[in-house]
Amino acid sequence: MTVVGITSNQAATIIDTTLAYGSEQELEPLAVVVLDAGGHLVAARRADGAGFMRIDVARAKAYARLAMGLSTPELMARTESPAFWGALTALADGRMIAFPGGVRILDEQGHIAGAVGVSGDVSDKDEQAAVAGVRAADGLNPLEEDLVASGS
Repeated sequence: MTVVGITSNQAATIIDTTLAYGSEQELEPLAVVVLDAGGHLVAARRADGAGFMRIDVARAKAYARLAMGLSTPELMARTESPAFWGALTALADGRMIAFPGGVRILDEQGHIAGAVGVSGDVSDKDEQAAVAGVRAADGLNPLEEDLVASGS
């Protein structure tokens, strides 16, 4: 049996649209990572000129949403306890960041299919680019509770 949450075509649409949105909005060069529901990499791309750690940051934004099952505001509230957040980050081998720019993705049945993470500009703009990418992919939608940026 084959299980597919986010197809490679959907991931390509998310990435292409996110990067195009960033270009159109004159954002700093972006990196985009798409993860499946288990936190595994589906696809990633870094725009020309994006910093070499942007993929890592984008992945950490997406991974945190999936690993904890929490929205960005809820994750950010958890960072107010340095001991808790430090332990959690250590358990995740440093793969989690609680900033806007990571959005969980829903399939047509409303189940979590994965997440997208974007890094390159300020976090709210990263999030807006991520949302544009998800909304362009057939059969997928952003999880609205994850959205904190104005205009998302």
